[in-house]
Amino acid sequence: MDFSRLRAELRQEHKDILAYWQRHAPDPVNGGFYGRVDYQNRPDPDAEKGIVLNSRILWTFSAALIHTQHDDYRPIADQAFQYIRQHFVDPQYGGVYWSVTAKGQPKQPIKQLYGQAFTLYGLSEYARATGSAPALALAKEIFQTMVRHAHDPKKGGFREAFARDWSATTDYILSKSDRQETKTMNTHLHILESFTALYRVWPDKTVADQIRGMLAVFTNHIVDPKTYRMNLFMDDNWQVRRTAVSYGHDIEASWLLPEAADVLAARNPADKPLQKQIRTLGINMARAAADGYAADGGMNYEYEPDTRHLNQERSWWVMAEAMVGFLNAYQLTNEKPFLDKSIASWEFTKKYLLDTKNGEWFMGVDANHKVLGNDKISMWKCPYHNSRACLEMLDRLEHLR
Repeated sequence: MDFSRLRAELRQEHKDILAYWQRHAPDPVNGGFYGRVDYQNRPDPDAEKGIVLNSRILWTFSAALIHTQHDDYRPIADQAFQYIRQHFVDPQYGGVYWSVTAKGQPKQPIKQLYGQAFTLYGLSEYARATGSAPALALAKEIFQTMVRHAHDPKKGGFREAFARDWSATTDYILSKSDRQETKTMNTHLHILESFTALYRVWPDKTVADQIRGMLAVFTNHIVDPKTYRMNLFMDDNWQVRRTAVSYGHDIEASWLLPEAADVLAARNPADKPLQKQIRTLGINMARAAADGYAADGGMNYEYEPDTRHLNQERSWWVMAEAMVGFLNAYQLTNEKPFLDKSIASWEFTKKYLLDTKNGEWFMGVDANHKVLGNDKISMWKCPYHNSRACLEMLDRLEHLR
């Protein structure tokens, strides 16, 4: 493999992704960023604006500032920070709203922990990139609000969602309240991710303790010790409420968990045994996730064991995480099949997911490589998975020859 050519491709792709979002995301009329843009790059000026989209834009351009040192990425990062602070932060009850209207008024003011986590993630990276004291102060405030209202001190982990005033709610968005799915893998994965980002800029003992607690949640409750696949939906007592295999989340977690342990151990030598344990877990998770890898180089989306249904969609975000997760496993094991899968994931992405006409990535393709969806920008279609994959690959490939 010509790693220099691969690095050049990924560097250019990262630049192209950022250029797309600089050109098509900003909303010149209502401020902030459009809530939806279609495959023809036509914005929907009336689409609601979600905190996940806005905080992922904040993270993406903050990370670009750190890795490229190009000041032309600063304006989008600044714009995202100011918009979140002015329109998403709840001045009365704390935390952030799930979504606002196109004009920036609260639309879904519930306190979804997934949204709080991504806000913390973006704010932490922005503070790291710019040294912004207001961003770090807000990040600390969001962290403390999450712990105060949503942390379960008895059973561990965080409850899924709350009403605007942090009272109980049945509006969970990512899970089903009628099935008592009060704790989810997805939310916990990104809470861990956000705490790791915060710890880089604020190495406080309370954050370190929360990271250790979250890693314990994954080892004790979320990752199945026999299959090394993750349970997706659980109740307050960590009883599994619904089963499925999410190949994309499994390969994503296979590198995010070791990353958290690495950041923790870098400042705390006593956490070295935990770091070793989590690295081993990540390798086993990558091996298990490889079951979703298909002969064409794509990763299947999900498998439902109860119905034996295999969702063969090759989603843009799953492919991005496959690139990083398999390369991370190769770094930890030096086993070439992991490297082959990482590179094949990029080759698949180049061939089927890059929109060479209108820019950015398609949402996905089916098993026959037919393009799916119609959103380049949406509540969920954001620049974080693919831009992050480029940066992670570039950083890791520097150590390979």
